[in-house]
Amino acid sequence: MLDLFNDEAPWQEPLAEGAVILRRRAREQGAALLTEILAVAAQNPFYHRITPGGHRMSVAMTNCGDFGWSSNARGYRYSEEDESSGHKWPAMPTVFRQLALEAAREAGFTQFNPDACLINRYEPGAKLSLHQDKDEKDLRQPIVSVSLGLPAVFQFGGFERGDATQRILLEHGDIVVWGGPSRLRYHGILPLKAGVHPLVGAYRYNLTFRRAF
Repeated sequence: MLDLFNDEAPWQEPLAEGAVILRRRAREQGAALLTEILAVAAQNPFYHRITPGGHRMSVAMTNCGDFGWSSNARGYRYSEEDESSGHKWPAMPTVFRQLALEAAREAGFTQFNPDACLINRYEPGAKLSLHQDKDEKDLRQPIVSVSLGLPAVFQFGGFERGDATQRILLEHGDIVVWGGPSRLRYHGILPLKAGVHPLVGAYRYNLTFRRAF
C-alpha cells in the first residue's frame, strides 16, 4: 500500500492528456538497471551519432531489443542490427521489459509491447534538442522514458517546435510516459549540469522504450 506520508514513496504527476510522470517509480531498481545498461554497453558500446545535417550529437547512445535507432547522413531509422558493426543489437534485459510494461500500464496504456530500447548517456553539457518521436510505425503505442543518475530538465511542449514548453526537473528513478493525444508532442533535455550521483557518478542515463514496428 502506498504510504502518503512517506516522501520517498512514488507518486503520479500529470503532464497533459495521455502524459504522466511516475515520480521515483524506478528508484529501487536503479542498481539492477545500471548493471544491465553496462552489460548492454559491453556488447554494443556507446557512441555519438551523426545527424542527417552532419552534426555530432552530444548524447552518446546504444540500443537493445529487436530493433535499434540510429542516425547518419541518410536520416533517422530503426534497424535490426547496428550498421556500424553489422551485429544484431543486444537482447532487451528482462528487468527493462518488465519495468516498461508496468509503467505503461500504470499510465493507462495496457497494450504496450516494446521492441526497442534506446539508451542515452548524458555527460555534463550534453542535451537533446526539441524533437518528436515519429519514426515508429504504430503511433498508438506510447513512449516510456526512465531517468537514472544526475537530474535533468525535461522540456515538454506542443505539436509545433515553436510552441511553449513546460520545464520539468527529472530525478533518479522518475519515469515519463506519453502517448495517445500527447504522443507527438515535442520534447527535449536542456544541457546537463555537472554533478556526482551516488550510484551513477557523473552521468545521466535515459532508457527510452518504444514499439518500432
